[in-house]
Amino acid sequence: MITQPHHVPERLALLSGAAADAFLTEGLLRGEEVHSGVDLAKVVEPLPEDDARWSVESIRSLVDDVMFAFEKERTRADAWLAPRLHATLRLTRQEAADSRLWNHLALAVAPDYVVWRHLSDSSRRVAAARFQGPADRQCFSRLWWAAELFRNGPDYGPVEVACGNQDLIHTVIRNDLIDHRPTAQALVGLLKSGKVTTGREINGLSVAINAAGATLIYDVLAPDEPRDPARLRDWIEEAQTAPPVSRHVLPVGPDEDPTPEGSVTALTDYFTELIETAPVRGRKNED
Repeated sequence: MITQPHHVPERLALLSGAAADAFLTEGLLRGEEVHSGVDLAKVVEPLPEDDARWSVESIRSLVDDVMFAFEKERTRADAWLAPRLHATLRLTRQEAADSRLWNHLALAVAPDYVVWRHLSDSSRRVAAARFQGPADRQCFSRLWWAAELFRNGPDYGPVEVACGNQDLIHTVIRNDLIDHRPTAQALVGLLKSGKVTTGREINGLSVAINAAGATLIYDVLAPDEPRDPARLRDWIEEAQTAPPVSRHVLPVGPDEDPTPEGSVTALTDYFTELIETAPVRGRKNED
């Protein structure tokens, strides 16, 4: 298993897909060898030096701690790391949509974590998309977006639940409806209550939610309050002086109002009805 590059940058930067390709070697994807970091540093675009958010030290520390804590249960690392990555790397959604940032984090800062978390036991190889790929596949962006979409205002508790179920984050996070906060919280509630448990049930419910969404506007059934952008800006600004996130308790996210409880309840009840008719492979529907 590889270690971190000899040269780890002090600050995050932007690494284009074209530039990243040269470092996605077969040796790296098999977890056998890693680049030194020196040549990669020559092809990045720097980020503003006066912004403390781009410091690598706090992210690298998180990565080291999660690999130590979850060595024997690597899939559990997602639920621990997602909220802490989000609270450490305080981004706007526009910033988080820039794949070049995640390319750099995966290839320059923590390629050893990508291999540690995603090396397949069957193929003994990491999918290249875990380093440079879509937001729902790339190793770090998938965790950041899961935290962004499933947090309930400042509460990261729902993120732990969502990221503790691989089927949910693999299947649902790519769904546009998940950006509707009551939908996200209703799904977490179904998981917590045990009404949805298996991957087949999650996949079937996701299909049913999409189909229902074509004829039903969830914003009408379960309205949400508009977010106050000033609160997010304040939270991001606080990153300049924020201490490292706790390893033992969940961090606190932006001071936004939680999702309206009535809307979550309405969708939870509606989705519970959908579960009964959702197309679940292997389930025998009663007459």
